[in-house]
Amino acid sequence: MFLLFFEAFVRLIRFEFYLRPRTFASLYKKVRNCPIRGKAASNNEVERICHAVDLACIWYWKEILCLQRSAATACMLKEHGAPAQLVLGAQQTPFKAHAWVELDGRVINDKPYVPEMYSVLDRC
Repeated sequence: MFLLFFEAFVRLIRFEFYLRPRTFASLYKKVRNCPIRGKAASNNEVERICHAVDLACIWYWKEILCLQRSAATACMLKEHGAPAQLVLGAQQTPFKAHAWVELDGRVINDKPYVPEMYSVLDRC
């Protein structure tokens, strides 16, 4: 579990640097181009990865945005063999944007009703 936590923590740092000097486009491209590697991840491994990212967010020295957390989760899952998708959504009134991760059409790193609150803009 420590290795997954460490991997998640490092990934949060890397994605913060993607967002800092660059634009959203560089982070988006990184997630979209992240390959699915290895054998298919088991449900247990998916849960362990999501838990590791949650723990890394708790120990991170500043607030983590949903985009950063979801991008890290999606890439970790892809690299461990799960065909996860980063989902970007928005609602009109009041305007809010949000990001979450889905696997096989199921939200895995947020509340299951999130897709009902936001119109999906894109999946990568």
